[in-house]
Amino acid sequence: MARPRIGVIGIGLMGLPIAQRLAEQGYAVRVRDVDPQRVALAAPLPAADDAAALAAACDVLIVVVVDARQTDDVLFGPRGAADALRPGQTVLLCPTIGPDDTERIAAALQARGVEAIDAPMSGGPARARDGTMSLMVACPDDVFARHEPLLRTMASRLFRVGTRAGDGARTKLVNNLLAAVNLAGAAEALALAVQLGLDAARTLEVIEQSSGQSWIASDRLRRALAGDDAPRAATALLAKDAALALAAARAVGPEPVLGAAAAAVFAQACADGDAARDDACLFERAIARGR
Repeated sequence: MARPRIGVIGIGLMGLPIAQRLAEQGYAVRVRDVDPQRVALAAPLPAADDAAALAAACDVLIVVVVDARQTDDVLFGPRGAADALRPGQTVLLCPTIGPDDTERIAAALQARGVEAIDAPMSGGPARARDGTMSLMVACPDDVFARHEPLLRTMASRLFRVGTRAGDGARTKLVNNLLAAVNLAGAAEALALAVQLGLDAARTLEVIEQSSGQSWIASDRLRRALAGDDAPRAATALLAKDAALALAAARAVGPEPVLGAAAAAVFAQACADGDAARDDACLFERAIARGR
């Protein structure tokens, strides 16, 4: 069976390595981004002039933008992909967005005869580049079977969470709320270690081999201790995701107490001007609060 032609729209920190990974694995890949500098980074992959042109030239469109507004823009805005999508095509929805938005977008695509795969991602740019990131996938069984080789090329950690559009989004929000709690808590704990006169790096080694360990804490706090502030995961992203998770929680019951506290930490960091900084900055902020 011939491999599908791939269009990747959104060549940011995740979209670029996804496009490069698929091209490296033999897929024909085209890209689109509103930022010419991001498109240049994707060279020599061919670029489309707009989302409609990209959709016309591919079989599977992978959407890797930031939020629901951008997803709506690239799909249904002026010269959006929906202008050119054909029955039988497939759209992978990879942004972290609310489940209601996922359901709405999937229904709008299906009304056009286009299949939607709810497939939010996790793992960061390095894992996207080598195909070891996670995808949380919800779609009908036949759609999954047809696209499983592509999905496994993108993600060695492939989780089939259901057939209902929105369940991928729900799973991702649960994960990311816990990630926000873990990072906010780890930043405060390591800041406390410094205030107690402990060596931060040695303390982090202990945590990594003990009950306080979490992947996001190791990833972010190692960078913070090394003075590496290159933005790989903007603070605004987990702030957005935590807020979406709380909104989903309020729709079904009480707001999670620790989740709300972590969301407030991220919201305050954004309000203080750190939205575009890597979220490892939470350690620096915790240190500052303790002075």
